[in-house]
This record gives sequence, structure tokens and C-alpha cells, in this order.
Amino acid sequence: MRKLYFLFVFFLTICSFKAQEMNCLVNINYEQVAGSNRQVFTTLQTALTEFINQTKWTNRVVKPEERVDCAMNIIIISRNDNTFEATLQVQSTRPVYNSTYSSPLLNLKDNDFSFKYNEFDPLIYNRNSFDSNLISTIVFYVYTILGVDADTFSKFGGETELKEAENVMLQAQQSGIGSWQNVVGKQNRFLLIDNLLSSKLKNYRSAMYDYHIKGLDNFSSNKDFAKQKIEDTVMTIESLFNKTVGNYLIRVFFDAKADEIVNIYSDGPKTRNTSRLTSTLRKISPNNSSKWRSIE
Repeated sequence: MRKLYFLFVFFLTICSFKAQEMNCLVNINYEQVAGSNRQVFTTLQTALTEFINQTKWTNRVVKPEERVDCAMNIIIISRNDNTFEATLQVQSTRPVYNSTYSSPLLNLKDNDFSFKYNEFDPLIYNRNSFDSNLISTIVFYVYTILGVDADTFSKFGGETELKEAENVMLQAQQSGIGSWQNVVGKQNRFLLIDNLLSSKLKNYRSAMYDYHIKGLDNFSSNKDFAKQKIEDTVMTIESLFNKTVGNYLIRVFFDAKADEIVNIYSDGPKTRNTSRLTSTLRKISPNNSSKWRSIE
């Protein structure tokens, strides 16, 4: 019995060292699609869930409780045999130190997601080639999620994962599909990873680290300090405003963070210069002007 006990403990230890990084909820909405064979969508949802959550994506040692919480919501718009037109909503969160709160990191909407799939097709990723727009798109967002998450715990800590996302993009460009191409004015997968890895826009990733480590993670112990650090982060984000027209990363930031910022600053002590904060928010994220009124 004692030997069995130690074998069991050893097995659990091995599993913890090999634990996968993702805790992803996959949902496929096919309400817009007519037809009798709906089982293919259930099969695909199960296959993607297993593919994302049971694959070891990095060399990092990850405890089960350290998996990245995220969600991918695929809305099927049309179907023609084994070809599907869809949109993809990608969301991820990060736990905040000494609290039960999870902070949103990504809230991305990909409106150009077409793919082919036959029921029970194996989902296999080959990093050295483009084989499937379904696989490449999902893997691209997996590595983007992992990279952005790692950046909030260690400054530029997600470099390896973001480079992997870039590699997915480079391999997928041979397909000629628009979402992978450098198209002027198009906010797509190419632009997302290009901006995240741009040396000119590195302040964004640095700001994400400061926002979470210096800001949110200090909220329970020193709310005034945390609020000031988050405000400083917004000022850093402002520095990107004039570097590129319609900077995509600013949109990415506020699509995830707008409601959180309102919740932080609409209650409790004010920072040294709340008017500067609201003025900056209105300037760099005018689409959220109605929200910013709540913190004036």
C-alpha cells in the first residue's frame, strides 16, 4: 500500500509538471445556419476544446491553477458543404493578486474567419507549414493569448509566445487569405501581431505590465497608489496615439479595459489629476466617451 501511495504521488507530480497552459471555453453558435446535420458543430466544438486545452504550447512549467482562463466564441454565419463562414470572439482574463477578481486582457472580434472542416478531421498543427485556416487561426490566438498574459507578469515576458504567433501568421500568408496579409487600414491578424512585436510600439507592452503589476496587483493593499499607477499607464498609452493613424493597440486596450477603468475610477478616492485622466481618455478613446462621463 505504501508503494502504491508513492506511485500515486509521483504520478500527480509528473502531471503537474506537464500541465497544459490553457483553460479555454469554446462555444460554437450555429443558429444562423439552416440544415439538418447539426452534429458537425458539436463535434467541432469538442475537438477544438480538447485541441486547445490538451496541447502543451510552451516549455513552461505550469500548475493547473495557473492555466490561462479564456474563451473563443465562434458564430457560424453560413455553411456550404464543408466550408464555413464565421466570426470569432476571443477573450482572456488574468487573476488579480490577493483578490477573487479576474481582469480582462483581450476582447477581440475577428470578423473574417472562413475555414473548411469535415466532421472528425484530426486537428494537427505543424509550425512549419500552413495546412488549415481553422488550425492556423486558433493557434494564432492561443499564442497571442499566452503572450499577452505573460507580458502582465513579467515585462516583455511573452516575447517567445508572440513570436510563435508571428510565425503562424508568416506561414499562413502563403494562403493568400486577407486576414493574414498586410493591408493598409485593415485591422486584422497581421496588424495585431505586427503591432504587438513592433519596437516602435513597445510602450504598449510595458504599460500592460505596469497596469497589472504596479496597479491592479496593489489594489487590495494600497488603493491610492494603485489608481495612480493605472492613471500613469493611460498616459503611456496616450504616447502611442500619434505614432500610427488609428492605432490598433489602443482599440485592443480599451475593448478589454474600458469598463474596468470606469469601475476603478467611478468610486472611492480620486487621483491627483482626475481631469487630466478623463481628458486623455476622451482624446484617445472617443468611442467610449459616454463611459468616461461616469468618472468625471
